[in-house]
Amino acid sequence: MTVSPRELTVGVEEEFLVVDPETGRTAPVADAVRRRITVPVTARVQPELMRFQIETNSLVHTDLEELRRDLTELRTAAATAAEGAGARLAASGTALLDSPGPPQLSPSPRYQRMYRQYGGILRGQGVCGCHVHIGIPDRHEAVQVSNHLRPWLPVLQALMSNSPIAGGVDTGHASWRVVRWTRWPSAGPPPFFSSPEHYDALVDALYATGAIMDRAMVYWYVRPSHHLPTLEFRGADACATLDEAVALAALVRALCAVSLADVRQGRPAPAVDQTLLNVAYWRAAHDGLEGNGFDLLSGRRRPAWKLVGGLLQRARPALEESGDLPFVTEVLNRLRATGSGAARQRAAYRRRHDLHDVVRLLVEQTRPEPEPAVPVRASAR
Repeated sequence: MTVSPRELTVGVEEEFLVVDPETGRTAPVADAVRRRITVPVTARVQPELMRFQIETNSLVHTDLEELRRDLTELRTAAATAAEGAGARLAASGTALLDSPGPPQLSPSPRYQRMYRQYGGILRGQGVCGCHVHIGIPDRHEAVQVSNHLRPWLPVLQALMSNSPIAGGVDTGHASWRVVRWTRWPSAGPPPFFSSPEHYDALVDALYATGAIMDRAMVYWYVRPSHHLPTLEFRGADACATLDEAVALAALVRALCAVSLADVRQGRPAPAVDQTLLNVAYWRAAHDGLEGNGFDLLSGRRRPAWKLVGGLLQRARPALEESGDLPFVTEVLNRLRATGSGAARQRAAYRRRHDLHDVVRLLVEQTRPEPEPAVPVRASAR
């Protein structure tokens, strides 16, 4: 191991829905929620595409215990503010019930321009994800690490699938957010990049064709950030619980650490076919943790939990180095016992076939527990 994960900074952006607790529908009161956010996190709760969404932004950390405390403060502040506005905060990749009528866009000139240019693509796009930023300032290394991450993107999606219900019905997918999001011409797993110049040439081509308005609309599930010295993972649904979000951050950082070591030692990234990568990602979005996935390294369908085991084996050296392995293992064991976010939503609905039960589950899960099940141990090393 030549790269310690503690050398890599980590930050997390979480997107949330604001919902009506009585009807379960999206509530377009995000501005009212943001006005109730108190110091010191006021500036770190931002508007999103729709008026029923907000986004929280963590500070930059090297210690996952500090990251967890930061995300706890942000989730608690946002949930309290939503309650003050007569609504609730819900961590789900899609809304259980959309509000009727045209898209409820936030009052941003950029978003209005997007609607004029892309029209109906924006319908149903009030979807929420969890984005993890890893500090890799060298762009050559960043695009090479992106290549190494490609085989693991579907597994991370399966782990955090949390959007099976949309429009009041079970979509048959563990992550309906993925299906909706891939309507954007710039969305999906990233291509294999030969160099930063290759990356820039592809982005320039997207712009020239009108597929994007600006670099912020590069929606690949891993991308060098357009405004930060980071590699940004943006392929997961909004994480149902705080500990799932922290575990996702730990896994992404660990994968980046072992991949960066490979890059610096001249080991090539697996040559994963783009079509098969797209199919594997759809399979993960369809089945989640409770079904099968496609193993891009062996070319076979395998139970999703077998693929999670392979991911953990890949990330283990970095997780052991940082001291985060016990916490990540505990969260994975909990997911195996209770089911993914998608499975828990479905179980709540099956009890009485009442969406209000799912709303209650989402709201309860979104508010963080004061302490993790086991300590996040990065700070103890």
